[in-house]
Amino acid sequence: MKTVCIYGYGGPEVLTYENAPRPYPVDKEVLVRVHAAGINPVDWKIREGHLKEMLHHTLPLVLGWDVSGVVESLGSAVTRFKVGDEVFSRPDISRDGAYAEFIIIVESELALKPHSIDHIHAAAMPLAGLTAWQSLFDAGGLAAGQRVLIHAAAGGVGSLAVQLAKWKGAWVIGTASGRNHDFLRKLGVDQPVDYETVRFEEAVQPVDVVFDTMGGEVQARSWKVLKRGGILVSIASPPSAESAAANGVRQAFVFTQPNAAQLAEIAKLVDAEKLKAIVETVLPLSDATRGQELSERGHTRGKIVLRVI
Repeated sequence: MKTVCIYGYGGPEVLTYENAPRPYPVDKEVLVRVHAAGINPVDWKIREGHLKEMLHHTLPLVLGWDVSGVVESLGSAVTRFKVGDEVFSRPDISRDGAYAEFIIIVESELALKPHSIDHIHAAAMPLAGLTAWQSLFDAGGLAAGQRVLIHAAAGGVGSLAVQLAKWKGAWVIGTASGRNHDFLRKLGVDQPVDYETVRFEEAVQPVDVVFDTMGGEVQARSWKVLKRGGILVSIASPPSAESAAANGVRQAFVFTQPNAAQLAEIAKLVDAEKLKAIVETVLPLSDATRGQELSERGHTRGKIVLRVI
């Protein structure tokens, strides 16, 4: 099979497009023929070596942990799926990923893909959708009637977070450049904020939840917009417990975990037309280097996806 892997850490030049042996599933494993694989910032962060102390990968490593495809074969203990099922997943990030024609995924990390969308759009959904779900609901406890500020609301995670927050019944404020404001309003943002012309902390009334996808000075400035008792949830860097205490608020850091039950709920929302994946760029598997370069530059509206079939 064709794969894109790394033999060492570094820039985009370390990505290697090559032939590799097809894996075979055992026990609770499922072999999935990959139709499409999403590109996410975690891919190039792992490529650059930023997470090697946490994840302890063995090299060479196939990248990519956003996948939609079709069940090819089953391990002997698999009970929930059959050959031919269309599935999607954010698989275990410590194992080989989906920049490949086939991937092994543990049964408990798989869900049936939404039937109303193609594999390209389904592959854009698992990692970003689970990240938004686990950040807003599991960590943030976002509820109907609350106010949430979502940073980088036009991005892959942000655009799904906006839709999930609106589905929950929240009032949504989203930061993005001015060119993306019409896009944000179509997603459901109640108050778009142009970060290029306005300091968001001066334009936003206090909120219950801040969803920080940026880290750095954006995170540091976000404490000012929280109500007392509110919470800052970050996927970029762990927020300071001391800063949270000093501002009378709470903090949480989310590193997304596989969750088939949540993926199944996300699939229902997609099929009910409550949730939509935004795909900006589609590239062939052989062009994964370009895809990661685009992701690393930022400013992508929605997701970048590799077409494998």
